[in-house]
Amino acid sequence: MIVEDDRDTREMLGRFLELEGFTVRTAANGRQALESLEQDRNMCVILLDLMMPVMNGWQFREAQTSDPRISNIPVVVVTAAGAQEPIPSIKADAWVAKPVDFDALLSTIGPLCQRA
Repeated sequence: MIVEDDRDTREMLGRFLELEGFTVRTAANGRQALESLEQDRNMCVILLDLMMPVMNGWQFREAQTSDPRISNIPVVVVTAAGAQEPIPSIKADAWVAKPVDFDALLSTIGPLCQRA
């Protein structure tokens, strides 16, 4: 699942991952992501932007980690904010800097996800 408020970035990441054989779901903010996870909890990884309206990455992560039904889904933060030094309070499984290096993204999520 890609959780990103910038439509162009969300679509670009989604198309790239689909071309690489992944099944992709998207959300424009943390609240939409939680609503989507209510319908389908079968996600192998969440690519999470931090700076979003409605519900930002920190708020999403707080809700996700407090819900035992979805707390075990790994989170990879994809952001320009703090990309050089991971922000400890978010407790992400991995970090990918923007602009996204697609090889780095694939090597980061590869061990977490199987391609369709």
